[in-house]
Amino acid sequence: MRTSRLLLTSLTLMALLVFSGAARLVAQDSGNRATGQQTDPLKRQLTDQEKIKRQRALRQELKGEYKTWLEQDVHWIISDEETRAFKSLSNDEERDAFIENFWLRRNPNPDSPENEYRDEHYRRITYANEHFAAGKPGWKTDRGHIYISFGKPDSIDSHPSGGSYQRPMEEGGGETSTFPFETWHYRYLEGIGDNIDIEFVDTCMCGDYHMTIDRSEKDALAKVPGAGLTMMEEMGKSKKEDRMNGGLEQLGTGPMGQQEQSKQFDRLELFAKLNAPPPVKFKDLEGFMSNHKILTGPPFPFDVRMDFVKLTADTVLVPITLQIKNSDITFTTKEGVSKGVVNILGRVTTITHRIVQTFEDTVEVTEPSELLAKTQANQSVYWKALPLRPGAYRLDIAIKDVNDEDHVGIFAQSLNVPKYDDEKLSASSLVLADKMEKVPSKQIGTGSFIIGNTYIRPRVSANQFTPVSFTRAQRLNLWMQIYNLGIDEKLRTNSATVLYQIVDTAANKTILETTEDSAKLGPNSDQLTVEKSVPLAGLQPGKYKVVITVNDAISKQGIAQSVPFVVE
Repeated sequence: MRTSRLLLTSLTLMALLVFSGAARLVAQDSGNRATGQQTDPLKRQLTDQEKIKRQRALRQELKGEYKTWLEQDVHWIISDEETRAFKSLSNDEERDAFIENFWLRRNPNPDSPENEYRDEHYRRITYANEHFAAGKPGWKTDRGHIYISFGKPDSIDSHPSGGSYQRPMEEGGGETSTFPFETWHYRYLEGIGDNIDIEFVDTCMCGDYHMTIDRSEKDALAKVPGAGLTMMEEMGKSKKEDRMNGGLEQLGTGPMGQQEQSKQFDRLELFAKLNAPPPVKFKDLEGFMSNHKILTGPPFPFDVRMDFVKLTADTVLVPITLQIKNSDITFTTKEGVSKGVVNILGRVTTITHRIVQTFEDTVEVTEPSELLAKTQANQSVYWKALPLRPGAYRLDIAIKDVNDEDHVGIFAQSLNVPKYDDEKLSASSLVLADKMEKVPSKQIGTGSFIIGNTYIRPRVSANQFTPVSFTRAQRLNLWMQIYNLGIDEKLRTNSATVLYQIVDTAANKTILETTEDSAKLGPNSDQLTVEKSVPLAGLQPGKYKVVITVNDAISKQGIAQSVPFVVE
């Protein structure tokens, strides 16, 4: 009888709970109808049972080659956001499309049918499995992780047997015995820094080297009393047990001990960066480019110039020059020096919004505070050269005045990189520069404004319809390259003439003209570089244009380039 009463009571409570829940649902639905809203079944909160059921279904779906791709193939290079997106896909067609776009976003050559990044990635996995396996696949090891993520190191200091080891002074000095260890050195890792050393230690003596930020971990005698003493411990000026202080590293004291202790946070930061995707330095500027934010502060104007120079049959160098007026930069003055700082973020994308090149930099302009007012009319120029394949792109640039966070400028324009056909006479951009000079051999091809063996700083106009301007006190420097000149099969020489003209556009009159034979520029080459420097003191203020005409007697082809300019 008592059991029946308990059962009846339980059923009554369950009915009340069900009725109460139903009443809340009805009340909520009535409220939605009263406000004219409909409950979205896709946005309703799932019950615990539904969540568990969905997770089980997802685990069942994500199997086979898709599970292998996510958990093995791209384990070290896929971002958390991409992982969440991939796991949210509902069918194999969506997963196939995701994987295709995953590799396309990383392809350095967007127009190539082959994906160099993907091919190199799988090559690294194969290498890691062949060289770093240790009771588990090589790709799972720490050395495999770093090799797959960053490639072959520039150098390796390897101690495969461990043994006797003379500590450097920054580790305390003195002699000890070590476990097997390796130190990988990278001269540069993008997003991480210069001269990166990564240490791996095999403390189990089983071939499984793990990455460590504790340089004392390789010391096999660290726990042996009286053994493996540091230099200071041998001299009786410190005790070995003092090393076991619970810090990041158990290194002995020495002449550089305090300095090395201060770098412990740097090693922690390095360890975090090695295990994370490279960050974007100027995330605020990225937002302006990616989300097209509306500028709320005063506009930060700047001018942009793009040139094209042939590198190889399928690669073009695209120098991008930014010009900013000092009067538009916010300066801060300290101890008699005024300094302005501008962050620059640039991005080149394909017409399908795939990123192929990015650049980010900080430009500083410093002036003595007493001369700041006089230099406000000056301009600061920034230069970045990008190698791109021929094709159509979009160039986005955002700049920010560091001393005024609301002072932001943005630029967006199509970028059509030309294709230089092997059999067609062609030329690079015709560059008008305010400075042009040869550079020492050690600087050839490196540094800002250097193309080949020439330093050439272009003049930049406000837009493509406004000519560049010079003063009569300046020189007009001309630079252009000519490609695919015909070569005589018997003499192995070229035969072309280069005509230089300066034309007064107002009067439509040629005021300066000179001709040069290609044999003087390089008789045996199918590519020539023309450089001229003309003083402008003899020209009256006005509008002019430079015309360079090339006639090739062997290929029977001709080309002409012209650029307008103004003399003030």
